[in-house]
Amino acid sequence: MADIEKLIDEVSNMTVLELSELVKALEEKFDVSAAAPVMAAGMMPVAAEAEEAVVEEQTAFDVQLKEFGDQKIKVIKEVRAITGLGLKEAKAAVEEAPTIVKEGVSQEEADEVKEKLEAVGAVVEIL
Repeated sequence: MADIEKLIDEVSNMTVLELSELVKALEEKFDVSAAAPVMAAGMMPVAAEAEEAVVEEQTAFDVQLKEFGDQKIKVIKEVRAITGLGLKEAKAAVEEAPTIVKEGVSQEEADEVKEKLEAVGAVVEIL
């Protein structure tokens, strides 16, 4: 029982992003879905409001390079400039797309990174 209370305390101190990652990991580990079944049409607005609240609370964003497009060398150069990685590491990151280029950054920085990468032909998503 003490272990369960300790686990509950740890979960209650997690950020929304950490909780999301925990749920995804548990879903993959046990091959289940944490999505609640829709009970009635009247419940939908409540679920939508809860989802909006989670989106509003997000303060840290990840920038994911989805595809490098047809200007791979320019994308590699831009990834190097953004991340400070060496040539070999930046090339590997670009070639392994989809990959996270920047993690836990502000909305403004995420938008700037996305804009820079899209300017050289990459497909980018902010998570």
